Amino acid sequence: MNKSINAVVYEAHGNPTEVLRVETQPWPRPADGEAVVEMRAAPINPADLNAIEGKYPIRPKLPATPGFEGSGVVVDLGREVKNVALGATVILPHNIGTWREAAAVTATDLVVVPPGIDPVDAATLKINPMTAWRLLHDYADLERGDWLIQNAANSAAGRAVIQIASELGYKTVNVVRREELVEELRVEGGDIVLIDGEGLRDQVKEATSGAPIRLGLNAVGGESALRLANCLAPESTLVTFGAMSLQPLKIPNGLLIFKDLRFRGIWINKWYDNATMDERMNAFRALFDMAKRGLLKTKVEKAYSLGEANAAVAHAAKGKRSGKIILQFGA
Repeated sequence: MNKSINAVVYEAHGNPTEVLRVETQPWPRPADGEAVVEMRAAPINPADLNAIEGKYPIRPKLPATPGFEGSGVVVDLGREVKNVALGATVILPHNIGTWREAAAVTATDLVVVPPGIDPVDAATLKINPMTAWRLLHDYADLERGDWLIQNAANSAAGRAVIQIASELGYKTVNVVRREELVEELRVEGGDIVLIDGEGLRDQVKEATSGAPIRLGLNAVGGESALRLANCLAPESTLVTFGAMSLQPLKIPNGLLIFKDLRFRGIWINKWYDNATMDERMNAFRALFDMAKRGLLKTKVEKAYSLGEANAAVAHAAKGKRSGKIILQFGA
């Protein structure tokens, strides 16, 4: 067994490329009820960068290790652990800090991953696919053949929405900003893919033959969110789960008075905190089933080692990426 691990830490908030460093720490030992998990993969999400910058609602005590998401293998168990076994692949909770080679975790907070799912795919199920699952289940009573619309459709969450909606029989209008993404998302299962712009409502109406759209999913904010709202049928819902443009929603009174639209929001960390283990596992079982069948594949642009964390966060902060940036650990 290793005598030490490497972990990414930051002692002050700031630019991730400037405040992160890798330090050596003792190999974790499990207390009663804990499991030691040796990490396999951890994605770099926007929330991770925001947390390092000090711009996220969750502010861990400093010094801290980043990483809200990741997967690993159980290599040691404390006493009284009954829900996980040695050798199990698991998904870690969001309050651990996954950018480290190993961690001691309360065993009941781990989600056991069934065989047949790649560790990288397992590492990225907890935030984006789960957000997509909740978006498609908690805000509108959709039936097979119904339409929904989303912006930032090429994001990890947007691609998960396409994959899960297709599985559930829902039709998607997918709004992007770059022409080269149109055919790519069509191949992935997007029913309609359109470039965002002033004429969006007319394009959507034409492409869907005027079908009512009862659910809008907003990860951008600003004018893009307003264009989505204008595409919705009366008494529909727009759910916001991101703010890529850093611009607020500006909703005209008429959309409330005459269309009676509902405006909601979701923060997946809060859902996890409030959900029972049964509620979590019911959703995970559906996601695991899709992952085992080759759906919900994580599109990775580049994998970095833990020692390359600064280069990895710089890459993750760039726009126009084609997939996730991940930290990958040796077996």
